[in-house]
Amino acid sequence: MRVLVTGGAGYIGSVVTAELLGAGHSVTVLDDLSTGHQDAVPAGADFVRASITEADPVLAAGRFDAVLHFAAKSLVPESVTAPQLYWQNNTVGSLALLESMRRHDLRTIVFSSTAATYGEPETVPILESSPTRPTNPYGASKLAVDHMLTGYARAHGFSAVSLRYFNVAGARITPEGSLGERHATETHLIPIALQVAAGKRPVLQVNGVNYPTPDGSCIRDYIHVLDLADAHLRALDAASHQPDGDGGEGSHLICNLGSGSGSSVREVIESVRRITGRPTPAQDAANRPGDPAVLIASNDKAGAVLGWRPTRDLDRMVSDAWDFYQQQLSRSTDPTGGGDV
Repeated sequence: MRVLVTGGAGYIGSVVTAELLGAGHSVTVLDDLSTGHQDAVPAGADFVRASITEADPVLAAGRFDAVLHFAAKSLVPESVTAPQLYWQNNTVGSLALLESMRRHDLRTIVFSSTAATYGEPETVPILESSPTRPTNPYGASKLAVDHMLTGYARAHGFSAVSLRYFNVAGARITPEGSLGERHATETHLIPIALQVAAGKRPVLQVNGVNYPTPDGSCIRDYIHVLDLADAHLRALDAASHQPDGDGGEGSHLICNLGSGSGSSVREVIESVRRITGRPTPAQDAANRPGDPAVLIASNDKAGAVLGWRPTRDLDRMVSDAWDFYQQQLSRSTDPTGGGDV
């Protein structure tokens, strides 16, 4: 199958691209490198430096069978202070991509959505039937694309899958080359904790210690990037076997991807200390306004429809992320430089 991967120079997109190539697919990566890295594009993939609003000539020349769409801005605080960037890039850009696909009779797409579409849930684990009430422009911009896909499936025969997940961690470690997180602005707990373990940050702030959880810290859902890649390949297969939409109604499947249990901030810190063998100082801090105590996504639907279950635990995520981070330290004095989609 010939697949176009938007945002394929970023963290998740590059890992999925590598797994697609390993499964025998032909892949072209489309990325404007605003946050991704060209050296993260796996060998064997074609690369086009362009934004998703410039996909039309690529689709016209490529004869693709499907699109895997990762290109997006994803910093929640930035989305609050500069919402226009998120509506323009994530929503308007995705609309341009869908219109290009429609013009070139390409109707199969797997979309990297987010559990941020749900906002603060009423119950956990979060089900696909849970109300969608995003609390920031990032989640709202992604939800808008989900709504687009439902409309395009009904009106234009698209076969679409949206995958909603929370925190992705870990790395793809191989002798040929490793792929992992390299963000200019790091907001994810595990990479920050590893920077503390490596002595690149003095201390880790634990935001909130009096939540109604077993150890008082927030619980969040973590998925290994290789498990996530597996879900995307399964979703691609599922979307490709739906009716081809020759003018009739297509389909839009929405699946949450979660661990089903989650890990607390303190459990993550203990995993980092255990894996790295380093002290990793932590400091209690005030709760962040609007932070829910527990966010866990159900994986029941993904299991039933896609046959997917996560197989790698928190220690494996931390271990692989630590291996990748150490490789970056050996290559650069600033491993946090650059960024990923």
